[in-house]
Amino acid sequence: MSRFAPLDPGLNRMPDAVRRVHLMGVCGTAMGALAAMLAEMGMDVRGSDSGVYPPMSDYLAARRIPVSEGFRPDNLAWGPDLVVVGNVIRRGNPEVAALARAAVPYLSMPQALAGFFIKDARSLVVCGTHGKTTTAAMLASALFSAGFDPGFVIGGILAGFDANFRIGSGRICVLEGDEYDTAFFDKGPKFPHYRPGIAILTSVEFDHADIFADFGAVKKTFARLPAVLPADGLLVVNGDDPEAVRIAALARCRVESYGTGKGCGWRMLDPVADGEGMSFLLRGPDRELRLRLPMSGLHNCMNAAAAAVALVNAGVAGEEAAAGIAGFAGVRRRQEVRGEAFGVTVIDDFAHHPTAVAVTLDGLRNRYRGRRLIAVFEARSNTSRRRVFQERFAQAFAAADAVFVREPEPLLGVEADELFSASRLVDDLTRQGIRAELGPDPEAIVVRLEEFLAPGDVVAVLSNGGFGNIHERLLAMLRGREKQARG
Repeated sequence: MSRFAPLDPGLNRMPDAVRRVHLMGVCGTAMGALAAMLAEMGMDVRGSDSGVYPPMSDYLAARRIPVSEGFRPDNLAWGPDLVVVGNVIRRGNPEVAALARAAVPYLSMPQALAGFFIKDARSLVVCGTHGKTTTAAMLASALFSAGFDPGFVIGGILAGFDANFRIGSGRICVLEGDEYDTAFFDKGPKFPHYRPGIAILTSVEFDHADIFADFGAVKKTFARLPAVLPADGLLVVNGDDPEAVRIAALARCRVESYGTGKGCGWRMLDPVADGEGMSFLLRGPDRELRLRLPMSGLHNCMNAAAAAVALVNAGVAGEEAAAGIAGFAGVRRRQEVRGEAFGVTVIDDFAHHPTAVAVTLDGLRNRYRGRRLIAVFEARSNTSRRRVFQERFAQAFAAADAVFVREPEPLLGVEADELFSASRLVDDLTRQGIRAELGPDPEAIVVRLEEFLAPGDVVAVLSNGGFGNIHERLLAMLRGREKQARG
C-alpha cells in the first residue's frame, strides 16, 4: 500500500462554480500563462512553487498573482474552489497530501486549459519532437492577422504579442501539444486533452530520456494522436519523416502531407536564403503559395509549410496565410538577436537536442555567410545531460567555426558512466578540425570569448535554460571593448 494519501479520482473534475484557483507549480511556462489567463477572467488566482525567481516571478507579480515560495499544506488554507496540479508536482508533495485531505476538486494543466478556454472552440494543436513552438506561433500570428481573433497557449513568448497566451473570441485556438506526461496522476501526453480538430505532426524522434525508456515508447505515445482526431478532422504530417508518416497512416480522418519529397501532397520547392530570411514555393494539390519568412534554415521553411497547410484548411485565404507568415515577428529564444556590439552579433536559441543544434547552425550559416559562426553550448535538459546523444552531438556542430562548451551540472541519481561528457565532445570536435574549448561556468567562457571574438563574428548561444545570463554578460563585455576601441 502507498504511504501517500491518494487523490480521489472522483474529484478530478471541473467544479460547477469557480472563483478561486490555486496552481501548484505555477512558475512553469504553461502554468504561468494559465494563471495569467484566469486572472484576466477576473478570478482570484494564487500559486506556489519552489525556486521562485525572475523572469516568471516578475511576470506573475506584474499580474498581481501571489506566489508562495515552497510547497506547504497551509498554502491551501485560503480555501480555493479548484487546484490545478502542474506536472512538476510529485505524489509525495506536502501540498498534494493537503489536497487529498481537503477533498477539493483538482485538474491537470491540460484539463484546466480545455475546461476554461477550449470549450467549443475549434482547436489547432501542434505536436512533434521539434518545431512545435515556432509552428504554433506562426499559426496563431497568421490567424490573428487574418482577423480570426484566435486564442493561444504556446511554450514561448511571441514577439508580436509579448506574451505566450491570448484568450481570443473563443471560436478558434492554437495550442502546443506536448507528448510528455500530463501530471503524476495522468502519465499520458498532454495533446489528447486539447481535443484537436486540426493537428500537425512535425517530427517523431527520441527525446525526453527521463520520461521515455526508448524510441518505441516515444512512437507509442505519438500513436495516440490519430486516435483522438475526429473523423471529420485533419492531420497535417511531415511527409519527409518516415516515423511521422507511419503514425499518420493510423488516422481515420483526412491526412495531408508536406515536405520536400515527391510523394508529399504539399511540396516545398526552391528554398532560397538571404540576409533577411527564407523564401520558397509551396505547391499543393490545387494551389501554389509563395511563402517568405523572416527566419533562417530549412527547418523553419518546414515549420512555415506546416502552418500554411493548416491555415488554408482552417479557412484562411492563401494570400492571407502567406502574408501572415511573412509578417511573423518571431518567438523569443528562437534565433533571437539579443544585440550587437563591437561588430559582433549575439543570438539566443533554445536548441538543446542534436537535431535542433544542427539545423539551427546550418540556418545561421546560410544567413550570415562570410562571417565566423561561434556556438556557445550548454547541455541543460534532462536528456542532453545523459550520454544518449553523445555521438550525435559530436556531429551537430559541423556548421560552426568554433564551439565553446559549458561543463554541465551533473544529474542527480544518474550513474557517472551514463552522463554526457562535455570534455569528450570538445575532444571529438577538435579531432574534426573545429576549434573547441571547455569552460567551467559562464564567466570563464566570457573571458575566453573576450580574447577570441573579432568584429564580424556571430555568436549563437544554444541552451534551453538561462545559461547564467551569458548573453547580457557577453554583450556588456563587447560594449566595453567597443568603448575602449573608440578611445
